Amino acid sequence: MPTLAKERSLTASEALGSSPSSAPRDAPRQSAAQERTAVLSRKQRLRRAVLLSFRDPLPTECLELYEVSKREWRSLSHWLDVSGLALYFLDHMRRSQLTHILPEHVLARLQQNMLDNTERTRGMILESVAIQEEFQAAAVPYAVLKGFSLAPESVPRLELRHQFDLDFLITEKAIAAARAVLERQGYRLYAVSGKSWEFKKEEKIGISMEDFYKDTSGRTVELHLQARGEEAGSVLSRAKERDFYGIDMPVLSPVDLFLGQGMHAYKHICGEFSRAAHLLEFYRHVMTRWHDDIFWSELRSRAEGNPKVSLGLGVLTLLITSVMGEFAPVKLTEWTVDTLPPAIRLWVRLHGLRTVFGDVPGSKLYLLLVRELEPSGQAMGRSLWESLLPRRLPPQVVLGFEGESLWMRARRYRMQLKYVLIRFRFHIVEGLRYSWAAYRWGRQTEGLTG
Repeated sequence: MPTLAKERSLTASEALGSSPSSAPRDAPRQSAAQERTAVLSRKQRLRRAVLLSFRDPLPTECLELYEVSKREWRSLSHWLDVSGLALYFLDHMRRSQLTHILPEHVLARLQQNMLDNTERTRGMILESVAIQEEFQAAAVPYAVLKGFSLAPESVPRLELRHQFDLDFLITEKAIAAARAVLERQGYRLYAVSGKSWEFKKEEKIGISMEDFYKDTSGRTVELHLQARGEEAGSVLSRAKERDFYGIDMPVLSPVDLFLGQGMHAYKHICGEFSRAAHLLEFYRHVMTRWHDDIFWSELRSRAEGNPKVSLGLGVLTLLITSVMGEFAPVKLTEWTVDTLPPAIRLWVRLHGLRTVFGDVPGSKLYLLLVRELEPSGQAMGRSLWESLLPRRLPPQVVLGFEGESLWMRARRYRMQLKYVLIRFRFHIVEGLRYSWAAYRWGRQTEGLTG
């Protein structure tokens, strides 16, 4: 059972360097160049204490959770929701017999959210099974991505994860058949972005945070196309079947699953907002595989010749290390973290915490990272100026439908206008913050080589 050590006060670097109980005691120490240098605010320290609470033994920084005011709990509870950590945190507090540190109203809210999300997850499971049965009947080649496929390596129990949609990988030539299946299930196509097709049904207008965990919102399905002729096209051929509530559910092979999860988390790091739950889930996956030398060797072999993979996993692993301390085996870090350019290491130390502890809708400091990735041949999909101040309005949150009432249309327009104003304010405020940070970044990176 995790305990809070009170014998002495640890320094930040000592707390970060304490090894998880499931890792060998000879795990590599965090180098001085990788240590966190950003100064944490009180709000950030509390959020970091939540993530550190998943370590065993618990670092003394977690003692701050004993001294959280009612106002701070309101802010922390909201962040737990949007970061995806709320139910993981409740479950961990229960198993660690530490629920006494939570105020009664916070504990009651988390418990109700757990009940709601359990029902919500049950509904999503039924939906996933129904779609998969149709895919199988129509001979659509597919594999489940993210979500339900992350258990048990990253997710102890499905109801602990708050997921928004169902993701499937399909072949490019199967898109017509897959779309027909979804349309028979009541879905309609919302958007096509690159190789991702988004479908929705039973969309709701104005879902509040009170309904965040309830099974009241509509359903969303994303189809990710695997183009013919690509080297990665064999991903589907390597898929493994897993028993899932009465059906044989195809999921990615262990190595492909790890790669997909890691690169998905990295993609969000290179974006405006990243859910901290992605980092915890990857952390747990690494700890599950810690002693599996064959797995790490196969992973490295699969990633050879793809610098984006080594860089992405390196950034993700270093970022988690900067928050939670050393956790990854040398067989992973030696070809990922250890090969990162100095400027990218510096970004993680100076700005990575804002990615982990930020609020919705996030920030634009990720653009500093993206700029440093360009020399590696990983240019961003759009120009810097387009990212700072887009020329197009954001997409519609909810599409209209035939026969909708005037009142319903007015609600849609009102919600869309509110969303546009929020995005406009975000671009202005975060654009100014980015400009100042970019000016300082130029001076901070002077003299860096490699």
